Amino acid sequence: MFIQTESTPNPATLKFLPGQAVLEAGTADFPNAEAAQKSPLARRVFEVDGVTAVFFGTDFVTVTKTDAVAWDHIKAAVLGAIMEHYQSGDPVVEGAGGGGHAMHEGEDSELVVQIKELLDTRVRPAVAQDGGDITFHGFDRGVVYLHMQGACAGCPSSTLTLKMGIENLLKHYLPEVTEVRAVTI
Repeated sequence: MFIQTESTPNPATLKFLPGQAVLEAGTADFPNAEAAQKSPLARRVFEVDGVTAVFFGTDFVTVTKTDAVAWDHIKAAVLGAIMEHYQSGDPVVEGAGGGGHAMHEGEDSELVVQIKELLDTRVRPAVAQDGGDITFHGFDRGVVYLHMQGACAGCPSSTLTLKMGIENLLKHYLPEVTEVRAVTI
C-alpha cells in the first residue's frame, strides 16, 4: 500500500491519500480523541503524539497536529497508523454509514435549497482538494452559517476563503445573502 501525502493551506494539517475509499459518501469530523470512539481508523491516528484532529473524506484522511511537534517527527507514525488500519480489516467507522453531515432536517425554503446547491457544486469540491469540508448550518435574516472542518478548521486563510470566496459567490447568485459566518461546534 502506497499512501500519498499533500500539503494543505493550513500548515498544521496534512492530507493523506491511501489510494482507496475512506468513506463511501460524505465526511466524518473528529475534532478530538473523544469524538473518535466509533472509528477504529481515527483512534489509531489519535494514538500518535501531537495529533489534535482527524477528518475523513471519500478518498482522504486529513490530520491536524499541534504546533509543538513537527511533521518530520510524526508523519511516519501517522502513515504507519493508516497502513496498519487498512491491513487490519477493521471498518473505518463502526455502525451504520459512517460520518456524514449534520444537515438540517425538514423542509428547506427555496433559498436554502439554492444555497446548499451552490455550496455542493461550487465550494465543497474546492475545499475537499485542500483536505477539508464546509457544511451548511443555517440561514437567518440574510446570514449564512457554515461550519469549517478538516484542514479548513483553524486554517489561517479560512476567514479569507469564507469572506472573499464563499460570501462573494453566494451574494453574486443570491442577492438575499448579506453575509457568511463561521460557526464552531
